[in-house]
Amino acid sequence: MKQIIPMLVALLCLTGFAQAKPNAQEAKKLLEAGNARFVAGTTTHPRSDMTRAALAAKSDQADYAIATILSCSDSRVPPELLFDAGIMDLFIIRIAGNVCSGDEIGSAEYGALHVKTPLLVVMGHSKCGAVTAVVKGLKGEGHALEKNIPPLVSPVVPAAQKVLQSFPQATTENLVIRSTEENVWQGIENIFLRSAAIREAALAGKVVVAGAIYDLESGTVRWLSEEKSAELLKRAEANPASDTQKMAAGGHAEPAPAKPATQPDAAEGSTAPRKTSGHAEPEHGAAHH
Repeated sequence: MKQIIPMLVALLCLTGFAQAKPNAQEAKKLLEAGNARFVAGTTTHPRSDMTRAALAAKSDQADYAIATILSCSDSRVPPELLFDAGIMDLFIIRIAGNVCSGDEIGSAEYGALHVKTPLLVVMGHSKCGAVTAVVKGLKGEGHALEKNIPPLVSPVVPAAQKVLQSFPQATTENLVIRSTEENVWQGIENIFLRSAAIREAALAGKVVVAGAIYDLESGTVRWLSEEKSAELLKRAEANPASDTQKMAAGGHAEPAPAKPATQPDAAEGSTAPRKTSGHAEPEHGAAHH
């Protein structure tokens, strides 16, 4: 009976009742079950009709959403489909390379703390164009790219550099695989370092931050080590460089001052000003999907 009750609570939440929401582990199990249906070809496309859409129009999504998913913009990686989820089930943040920078972390704060999702997932995927381009750029195989792409993919650079330093003789394909996972860990660490609010919620057990990798070929989502995520949380809490300001100044939305285009964001792992010639710098590559 003790095992059945939490499952029923989670089921009630996802079938349209707002009385209760699952905890982080229950939410993860629901995502795992949805992905298993996707892989098996038995998807049910739940809560995806006009009845649910009408409910959403008059509901608070915070009563329904069970997870925040920060994933890549790649058209091959649609979170609602690969988790067989429906309207109001997931709060989705999509950005090339599933990078975790200022806007993405702000969106994650909104999902975790305002939409009140107990689970925050940073999800990379195999054959990611952004990660591949950064790895090739670091190996001196970069190519011409558009002006705004280098700052976009710059948060991937520290992860790829770490992998290249550890495995200097590895093939490009292997480096991309390793860098894809390391980029997820880098993203989680960025969230913990730069969001005092998420860090506080995670330490209090109100939010669990998890890493995952989606495999394009098999359709399977592989969940990364919970222990490592917990270790990154502890490390960030002990790091004197971690941001400690939990709330915005004044307690309301204010426009942030614009950053000069030539100034890198140290917290994002950039080490040099951006060129504007239209050519890739050695440490960067274009994100093609």
